Amino acid sequence: MAVSKKFLKSKPVCKVTFAYTAPEVKELSLVGDFNEWDVTATPLKKLKNGTFKVVVDLEVDKSYEYKFIADGEYVNDDEPEALVFNEFANTENSLLEL
Repeated sequence: MAVSKKFLKSKPVCKVTFAYTAPEVKELSLVGDFNEWDVTATPLKKLKNGTFKVVVDLEVDKSYEYKFIADGEYVNDDEPEALVFNEFANTENSLLEL
């Protein structure tokens, strides 16, 4: 799965690992309502095998809409938990439930 979750016992936070495999992509960012859809806030690190990864701390008991930006193009997660229609953008976004 492209998203893995590690819930902390000490506080209401989940460490969420976002991964996206795209060897042909040069730069990948994560945007969502957790970072105000800021294209520069959450870049992913590219690993040697072509997979990009980043870990984000998110509050539990919430849902989050998100997308990746691959070389300037908005794309959804390859394996999202769900997709939700966003009227503002007139498109579907990936959805994460914590």
